[in-house]
Amino acid sequence: MAQATVPATAATPAITPISLKAIAPWAVFFGVLMLILLYFVGAEQGATSLLSGETVHEWVHDGRHLLGFPCH
Repeated sequence: MAQATVPATAATPAITPISLKAIAPWAVFFGVLMLILLYFVGAEQGATSLLSGETVHEWVHDGRHLLGFPCH
């Protein structure tokens, strides 16, 4: 039985690691973004309200219950 061989022209692409210096700004950006989202879902319209009214509370109401934050 003959074995199939890979032609010499079909080279596998080299995998280069991404440096921590390249990832760090994006990690910080998304970390801050997640903290802001967590604030608006968990604490906005509470004791530390930044915005007046009930609009933000109504937008994130179901997400608040899904994540276990009390709101009533």
